[in-house]
Amino acid sequence: MNDTSLTSTGVLGLALRPWLSRLKAQREALLLWPALLLIWQLASYFTPLGANPLVPSPVTTFHALWLSLPELWAGTLSSFGILLPGFALAVLLGVGLGLWVGSRERVGRVCLPFARVVAPIPPTVYIPYAIAILPTFLASAIFVVFIGAFWPIFQSAVAGAHSLDRRYRDNARTLGLQGLRYWRLVLLPAALPHIFSGMAVGLGFAFILLTVAELFGANVGLGRFVQYYADFADYPRMVAGIIYTGLVTFLSMSLLEQLRQRLLFWQRR
Repeated sequence: MNDTSLTSTGVLGLALRPWLSRLKAQREALLLWPALLLIWQLASYFTPLGANPLVPSPVTTFHALWLSLPELWAGTLSSFGILLPGFALAVLLGVGLGLWVGSRERVGRVCLPFARVVAPIPPTVYIPYAIAILPTFLASAIFVVFIGAFWPIFQSAVAGAHSLDRRYRDNARTLGLQGLRYWRLVLLPAALPHIFSGMAVGLGFAFILLTVAELFGANVGLGRFVQYYADFADYPRMVAGIIYTGLVTFLSMSLLEQLRQRLLFWQRR
């Protein structure tokens, strides 16, 4: 073996090392999936419901998933047309208002008691009223997603502003940092860990409320897909829709986590 081959092998080893270490660290979690598939197969065998099983087998479900991919893709595009505007608006307003309320003591005394009363209200109670008062289903669904994601982000931004050490505030004042420069260079970086925690919670709520809202008036979407085939007792497609929705949610949460690790590189373990 020549030097070039040795060099190539060494480079390949260095490239694969992070992936191998990650797989080794998560080997316990990876072992869970074969066990779950086995339990699923046993449940599908022992709990049939006539010719159309209530608990379809993994093979039947994944076959239905493959056949439903075009419909699920159309539903994904429709769902993200609701999710992205609502969540983006929640991030912009939640972070901006949260940092403002958290950094101004007088504003906090006025706004935080109101937030403590309104934030715990389940966002699902707004769905019928939003559908009735807003002109289109799209607007009402975006509003419901926004409400569900806004309060966790807002409260986390407030907590992030409160976590800023007073010494940093005094140093910023000494250096003459005010207004947007103070927010961009001091307040926002200090609050980002809290903000990303709130964004993760808000994104989870956004997916839940998205699927619930689609049950009320949508003609297409991931939530509508599951409900439609449940109404017709097509359990393989219904379970396939649930698995697909879970995968989409997982990928979205993973992308948010990757963004958090890039921006908060100093917190990597």
